[in-house]
Amino acid sequence: MMSLLCTYRCLSQRWQRGGNASNSCTVLSLLGAPCAFMGSLSAGPVANFIMADFSQRDIDVSAVVLQVEGQTPCACCVVCPSTGTRTVILSDTNLPDVTAEDFSKVHLHQFKWIHWEGRNAEEQVKMIQQVERYNSMLPQQQKITISVEIEKTREPLYQLFPHGDVVFVSKDVARDFGFESAEAALKGLYSRVKQGAILICAWAEKGADALGPDGVIIHSDAFPPESLVDTLGAGDTFNAAVIYTLSKGGSLQDALTFGCRVAGRKCGFHGYDSISKVFDDMQPQSLF
Repeated sequence: MMSLLCTYRCLSQRWQRGGNASNSCTVLSLLGAPCAFMGSLSAGPVANFIMADFSQRDIDVSAVVLQVEGQTPCACCVVCPSTGTRTVILSDTNLPDVTAEDFSKVHLHQFKWIHWEGRNAEEQVKMIQQVERYNSMLPQQQKITISVEIEKTREPLYQLFPHGDVVFVSKDVARDFGFESAEAALKGLYSRVKQGAILICAWAEKGADALGPDGVIIHSDAFPPESLVDTLGAGDTFNAAVIYTLSKGGSLQDALTFGCRVAGRKCGFHGYDSISKVFDDMQPQSLF
């Protein structure tokens, strides 16, 4: 549920599907990439709304796990129209997360890229290992790319660092390790990722940096809109745009810049749907 506030009066309200991986799927779909979502839901009106919204955006939900226990979590997001900032009040529930056993039922041959939002990391490592075993039987050009997002400052999530071909680490996590810039975080945390991996850290209005196996720091400035309207999901938008570009064979610099451009544009309007309207003039030329 979204509440748009000016001072203390609510000016408008809407329902919006959320969640990091869910939002990234929305953006990928709007950019024209076929994608699927896997997560947990509990049957009821909230789940019905979520599933209908996925369907409206042509996002495959055949792998969604309907749990018999728990409730689908809901958040109230208060957005300030004068600054575009948001306050999130989360009503978290006892809804079980997807397990490695659930993931074992997924037909991996459908996918070229699988992204994990860091949650129940111990189970997610087991899921990733399933993909790694699958990849070991394939030629290089057919292997599934694995990406992980480590956003929350929770110690168990840090075991995901060595399991991604592409690793997104948040500003909050970087600061939790004592780093005060994206560049410092990449240099300090790169030893945690596996050989050949790409480590990416976005730093809000300062843009984003990335570090690959060549040891060269890549940077993109931020592209703020003329006026901030809605920053909710900007990070999820950035991740999706980076994944989109890299999956199309774009360079790391192109991916980083495109991610910052799309995320910046998204902050200039409510929700995500307008991304498709401004996509053509933002797409990296190297992808044509």
